[in-house]
Amino acid sequence: MKTTSQALRWPLRIAAVLAVGFGLLTIKSGGAVLAGGDAARAAGQVVPFVLWFNFLAGFAYVAAGIGLWFRRRWAAWLAVWVAAATLAVFAAFGIHVAAGGEYAARTVGAMTLRSAVWIAIAALACRALGCRARHTRI
Repeated sequence: MKTTSQALRWPLRIAAVLAVGFGLLTIKSGGAVLAGGDAARAAGQVVPFVLWFNFLAGFAYVAAGIGLWFRRRWAAWLAVWVAAATLAVFAAFGIHVAAGGEYAARTVGAMTLRSAVWIAIAALACRALGCRARHTRI
């Protein structure tokens, strides 16, 4: 009988590839907008802190994906951090919008997708690799 960790080997590999691909696309698109030019004009009204977070998080996506491929426990924790940070930035974006700040409507969809993807990856990674802290007795 397979253990949970063995049963999740292929789903974890798929999540790793998804994380790396998602990260590379995020770095490319965010970098293009940050560089200005046609990409920046096509992006519409950007919220700078969301743009910068997503661009920088793209590097964490790639790192997490590589770690997940090699079944490293730290990668599960990184996925949890990415999910939590994405939700925090999404909440800050919501406050920005509620306060009357300008934004592109597609940012709502993009942040919803990012949140859902990283919550799913983090849940899978924690199930496969474990996210429980090891307690030692004194």
